[in-house]
Amino acid sequence: MPPLPPALGARRAPTDPPGAPSGGDRAAYDDALDDAELRTARAALAQGRRQAARSLLVHTGDDWDRRGHRLTVLARDPCATARASDWLAAEPDSADATALLALSLVHGALRGQEDPGRAREACDTAAALAPADPTPWLGRLLLARAGAPEEELLGAFAEVRRRHPEHHHAHHLLVAGLAERPAGRRPEAHEVYDLAEQAAAEAPADSPLAVLPVVAYAERYRVLAATGLTPADPAASGHWSGPRARRLLRSSFDWWLEWEHEEHPRHHVDLNHLAFALSCAGRPAEAAALFRRIGRYATPAPWSYAHRDPLAAFHAARARAFAH
Repeated sequence: MPPLPPALGARRAPTDPPGAPSGGDRAAYDDALDDAELRTARAALAQGRRQAARSLLVHTGDDWDRRGHRLTVLARDPCATARASDWLAAEPDSADATALLALSLVHGALRGQEDPGRAREACDTAAALAPADPTPWLGRLLLARAGAPEEELLGAFAEVRRRHPEHHHAHHLLVAGLAERPAGRRPEAHEVYDLAEQAAAEAPADSPLAVLPVVAYAERYRVLAATGLTPADPAASGHWSGPRARRLLRSSFDWWLEWEHEEHPRHHVDLNHLAFALSCAGRPAEAAALFRRIGRYATPAPWSYAHRDPLAAFHAARARAFAH
């Protein structure tokens, strides 16, 4: 593993410069992002009260990206398995309780606290109870991403995509997995870039998958930096300086300026990837516009790809953008 780089090559300022978000917008990680209803339901569930989570999921309906986001966040809580089991005992036919139990077992398995086989079986049970819901297959995809054979990753992704072709989280997981494939003779032509561009081109014009090619570049940077094939400092790596990278950054930023789909539950994930890429590409003015929109909703990826302290990387990049 190469030595860890400084936070994007920037010195850390004690305070943000003029024009930066106020102290109340100091970034901190929360998987719920800007979903206040989800935060409320998560807190109530942790206290043993499931009604808020039950109502939240009922009203989420078949907004599959939002359902996947909310169930994943609820399931990450260490007490989620016990709470979902209690809920399922009270409502044995509840698809929401079954899906929550499945996702909680998935995250337990990812933490090394649950049997992956049990988690897969729970996902299969949830999928059988709600055949149209891609969320149980998202659970299978999360498990596959943790080290299963690539065929399992591709199979789980195909099941998610069959139910929701534009599934945001699933596309990010697939891109992260495929980015780890060896490159050919021309690194800028890696197949993960082709896949991401194709998915973006096939999605509707207002789909956040427009940013997927930028995500692919971040994932390839993660792989290259971890294997020592590129300088560990992303700003010095040249990874975002090629003609293809510049074109994708420009088109993704232009898409954001025009569409700004802020109602999408994971739009802050896209904003963080764009801000990271623009910071690494030496485009601070555009990055500053994104940091203002991000506010306090930093996400661990891709900032964790650049530094042992991703919040330090985020704040250093933000300070540089606003100083410019």
